[in-house]
Amino acid sequence: MKKLLKSSKISWHSSFYATGFYLLLGLGCISATFLILQTTHLIQGIVATLFLIIFCLLLIYKFPQYWHLVAIFLGVIITLCFINQRTSELEIGEPILIYSDQVKVSDNFFYGEGKIGKNKVLVNGSANKSFEKELNKYHVVYLVNYKAKVETIMPATNPGEFDYQKYYRSKKIRERVKLESYQIYPKQIAVFDWVHMLRKFLMNYFEKMPQYTRFFASEMVLAQNPSTDNKVLLNSYRDLGIIHLLSISGLHVSLYILGITWLGTVMKRTEEEVTILCVTFLVIEILLSNFQAGFVRASLSYFWGVFFKRKKIMVSSGDKLGIVVLTHLLFNPLLFLSSGAILSYLLVFGLEISKDFKKIRQNFALNLLITPILLHNFYRINFLTVIYNFLIVPIFNFILLPLTFIVIFLFWCLPAIVKLSEPIFKGLADLTNFIADKQLGLVTFGQINWLQTIFLLVVTVFLIILPKHKIQKLKLRSIIVGAYVSIFCLIHFPLKGQVSFIDVGQGDSILITTPLNRKTYLIDTGGKLNFGKKKSEPQLNRITIPFLYAQGIDHLDGVFLSHQDADHIGDLKALLDQIPVKKLYFSKGLTDNQSFRRKINVHLKYVQLVPLLAGDKVKTKDLNFDVVYPFKPGLGKNEDSLSLTFKLANKRWLFSGDLGREGEKEILNHYNLQVDYFKLGHHGSKTSSDPDFLKQLNPQLVFISSGRNNRFGHPHQETLKTLKDLSIPYLNTQDSGTITWNYSLFNSETITTFYKGNTK
Repeated sequence: MKKLLKSSKISWHSSFYATGFYLLLGLGCISATFLILQTTHLIQGIVATLFLIIFCLLLIYKFPQYWHLVAIFLGVIITLCFINQRTSELEIGEPILIYSDQVKVSDNFFYGEGKIGKNKVLVNGSANKSFEKELNKYHVVYLVNYKAKVETIMPATNPGEFDYQKYYRSKKIRERVKLESYQIYPKQIAVFDWVHMLRKFLMNYFEKMPQYTRFFASEMVLAQNPSTDNKVLLNSYRDLGIIHLLSISGLHVSLYILGITWLGTVMKRTEEEVTILCVTFLVIEILLSNFQAGFVRASLSYFWGVFFKRKKIMVSSGDKLGIVVLTHLLFNPLLFLSSGAILSYLLVFGLEISKDFKKIRQNFALNLLITPILLHNFYRINFLTVIYNFLIVPIFNFILLPLTFIVIFLFWCLPAIVKLSEPIFKGLADLTNFIADKQLGLVTFGQINWLQTIFLLVVTVFLIILPKHKIQKLKLRSIIVGAYVSIFCLIHFPLKGQVSFIDVGQGDSILITTPLNRKTYLIDTGGKLNFGKKKSEPQLNRITIPFLYAQGIDHLDGVFLSHQDADHIGDLKALLDQIPVKKLYFSKGLTDNQSFRRKINVHLKYVQLVPLLAGDKVKTKDLNFDVVYPFKPGLGKNEDSLSLTFKLANKRWLFSGDLGREGEKEILNHYNLQVDYFKLGHHGSKTSSDPDFLKQLNPQLVFISSGRNNRFGHPHQETLKTLKDLSIPYLNTQDSGTITWNYSLFNSETITTFYKGNTK
């Protein structure tokens, strides 16, 4: 090991490494948390173990006198990780504790976080006026004498989909409690309950403000977005790469401390009094922001800085970062299950290793450092982020942020101040949305896997820390550029094609792609009916769009629409609003349906409409579709379902939407079809598919697209029995999540299912 270190081209006696005990210890503890909490495959475990061993060997080699401290910290962190992995058995029947600030009420329905004994849970149920009134009156209540159903929180069932199971694991929540009935009992107010009451007071206070003033006030103080109305603005910040401005962290802590210090100077307060005020304010804000990771990190850094200054202890900035991360992990061992926490600490680590860089160069280095994490989690990146930051950060720091706090402090006595603030906030929001709409610099790169992420992170770190004017710098730059170009080409010019049955619940959406010069087609978009008064966000936004972006797909060559039902094309408008589509294919007569016309009217200038009937062909360079139904125009009902057949890798496919048995018989009468794979009609309902039809098709495998616990009981037991009697195997999205059939240029094929059951 010593020989290896001595022969290394890195100077291990530089200022950064010479005093880096706590930094290395922090990195070692982070590796341990990843090993215990996030590894799901053997190779992941090996890589995490390798990093842990490397950091331990470096610590032992450089600081042999502190080996016992290394062992203690690693032992404590590992133990805490295992403890936090375990949860005590949920005792249904014990009172459920809920706080008014952690529960939302909408359309006679409430949902949010609660607590049963020592276990945090998600809780939801019906809410009448009495519930809302009592909750707002007492703020802290117990739900007692309840009947409930307990479910494990589902993980993501589609590639690219946000993993709520992992997100709630980071908050120590594993179960969802669905209440059928309950009684409310007020709880006696304790000391910590006042924090929740203050949060609720501020939420109500901000709710009286207009939209954009309310948005910035809530984000800056409570670290939460109060309304889905601001979804467009949030997406704009994300697309421009400036979303960090809305995440209260180091920038905001610095500005808070600067403001309090200035106020203390004006009021002629002593340094000690100002420090006490800063600490008090930060502690309160930590509680109000619900322990937002970036803000906690920055606050801990300030607290430790004050301590070291008072004790006159000289600690390097790198070591202080290590001490901060160790402290944070002791309080929250599940910290790095959150991508926000990873980005926050990675940025500070980047600031540390690039502190000698000039401002512009440092910004480029920081953006390069976080790019692998962004591509792994969000799939899109803006190459002009540095420019946008230089343009918008000053506006945010010197206009938005000060104005936000001026309004917060004065609104109670001067409500008219929002007449000044709201036009400014709205104007800046409109400007941000306008710039984001142009999508300058925005690239749908696609998702890089965890191994590629680790590789790019390591290479980027070495590129930053290597001394100037080294030939290795040029080599590493070439490696990084080559790696990104290679990964981009593999994503956008794949060696394999696919037919993917996207798990959109009770509905259909199938993606078809070809290899190399990739062509992309979608059969149906999925969607669902809205039964409430308020329209919910299209499920396409959380399922299909991320699924496409994860594969680097930012346009579609064609979308086939089977028929009018909401579970098939309910999200068509949402798709056309976000993804360019060259052609829409559908059964002739569907344009006479007014509901369908409303979905496409706005986009008629940009998309070509292609009506089809049985006998028509859709010919492309790599793929030909044959239409086998309907034989006459209709209005898009089940019996009018567009039915397609095509061939990939010498395998014949058939898709028939929600076509019933009568339609299947018509196909039998006109075509002598035999297929390898068949998408079972109407989600496996009793009305589809006819046994004679299945005998004729003689498929190797059928696919069922149906939702979990759907109210229709799909797939029907009689249909499943028919499949069994005919010895036809099947796969169902409700059991398997996204089902993907891949084929290569050499006609080899594989079938994979995304959902493997609940992960750890």
